[in-house]
Amino acid sequence: MVDRKVRPNRLVATDGVRRLDLGGIADWLVETLADFAGHPVERIIPVGHGAGVVALVDGAAAFPPLDYEQVIPPAVLAAYRAERDPFARTGSPALPDGLNIGTQLFWLDQLYPAAMARATLVPWAQYWAWLLTGRAVSEVTSLGCHSDLWCPAEGRFSPLAQRRGWADRFAPVVPAGAVVGPLRPELAARTGLSAEVVVHAGLHDSNAALLAARGFAEIAGHEATVLSTGTWFIAMRLPAAPVDTAGLPEARDCLVNVDAFGRPVPSARFMGGREIETLIELDTRRVDIKPDQPALLAAVPAVLAAGAMILPTLAPGCGPFPAGRFTFVQRPEDWYQRRAAACLYAALVADAALDLIGARDRILVEGRFAEAEVFVRALAALRPGCAVYTANAHNDVSFGALRLIDPALCPAGELVRVAPLDHDLAPYRAAWSAAVAGRLETPA
Repeated sequence: MVDRKVRPNRLVATDGVRRLDLGGIADWLVETLADFAGHPVERIIPVGHGAGVVALVDGAAAFPPLDYEQVIPPAVLAAYRAERDPFARTGSPALPDGLNIGTQLFWLDQLYPAAMARATLVPWAQYWAWLLTGRAVSEVTSLGCHSDLWCPAEGRFSPLAQRRGWADRFAPVVPAGAVVGPLRPELAARTGLSAEVVVHAGLHDSNAALLAARGFAEIAGHEATVLSTGTWFIAMRLPAAPVDTAGLPEARDCLVNVDAFGRPVPSARFMGGREIETLIELDTRRVDIKPDQPALLAAVPAVLAAGAMILPTLAPGCGPFPAGRFTFVQRPEDWYQRRAAACLYAALVADAALDLIGARDRILVEGRFAEAEVFVRALAALRPGCAVYTANAHNDVSFGALRLIDPALCPAGELVRVAPLDHDLAPYRAAWSAAVAGRLETPA
């Protein structure tokens, strides 16, 4: 890792509808690329979330794409749900808002019928490949990411995508590592980068993390699950032998991702990072900040003794308990105890999600919350039959993207085996599970 540039998301609305910040991100990207003009840049690989789609018409975005947290009008959503293919076919659960790309396309067909009829569609990561090169492509990790558009076991567009004509409108599907083309000459001039820089198709962010994890000897070729942590916590199982994904519980936010090689990946997820941020509210220090780890670990006994616990869910419709109603039982006044309780909550929900996909043997926690010791050590305590590891923060999505170029590339450093918390969490988990079950059985 030579450098890292970041930019906070900005809420953009047009006609009262939440949109992805196409223009703002594009301006930032060009400025950022110019910062690297003095480096020997040869390749650019876009990585992005998997719930965005851009409609290109006459060499430009026809309209600002939808933000996946935009609420879909109930009548539109109901009509769309009536047309969806079965979960057993697509591995895509019915998700809220615009988290299924098919939901977005269904609504966009109504909002912009003329433009959509002649548009070339590209997934979010591949939009940036198009912006940089002028060539439009699609790829399977984005198309197969809870989109309703792909049949993972068959490796082709879903019947829904074909019936609606979307399959024909998507740009040609290429491998994630395929070279799309050289940098546009005008962008080479604006950024100072070489005109010989090539841009690859790129991929979905969680699948990039999966590719990074496969660089470790402990993970490659073994039964293992990667838990990618950020705004979303996404557990992706790499089974030692093929498994039947048709029986995954759709209603509990399980899904089938598609990896960079087109193979189905049993997955489960919840909005862990967003929930933790909601829980700590005005606290200015995060649960993963290094100087606070000793104090957060020291707060755990008081949390357990008081029975302080958080019941899901803070992101309605998401995770293993989508119908749960958030409650903070015995909420501590102490700042460290509140944050420790948030970490224990994340570990309990992650444990439930891992069970849903049959995770066993090895678990690798990567991403921002791998630095949260209460979370990872609680997870290790909850799953004594698993070896729980964390990886160096540099072995993240960017390293996974790099492995598209050189699949034999091994990560620097080693995995770190997580030591379980020095506390018996079984009574706490039992009380939490009973409380969750009781609230789920209580009518709203």
